[in-house]
Amino acid sequence: MAEETATFAGGCFWCTEAVFLQLAGVNGVESGYIGGATANPTYEQVCSGTTGHAEAIRIRYDPSVMGYDDLLDIFFATHDPTQLNRQVNDIGTQYRSAIFPHDAAQEAAVHAAIGRAQPDWPT
Repeated sequence: MAEETATFAGGCFWCTEAVFLQLAGVNGVESGYIGGATANPTYEQVCSGTTGHAEAIRIRYDPSVMGYDDLLDIFFATHDPTQLNRQVNDIGTQYRSAIFPHDAAQEAAVHAAIGRAQPDWPT
């Protein structure tokens, strides 16, 4: 089966990358910035909070081994999506929680995963 892609922002991209790199079915993880207005921003620009970018990871995975729903459940289990613009001691808009679906099927899966995760994160 063809390789698929998932893109998540869940705080520090190095920490998020480490979680997904170790999973069976994950063929690669790339860290970078997403969601901002500045083309090719530097780390310093992103940290200034003026570019609108989030630290994110792009995951290449084999859906016959690891499904998108599984990746979403792991994403929600490994960070606190209720902390606005921070994760633990990392503070700034670049550390926000976000999911960037690549198609309509992924978008529907995201909504279902949020429903599954909400009982774990009471507001």
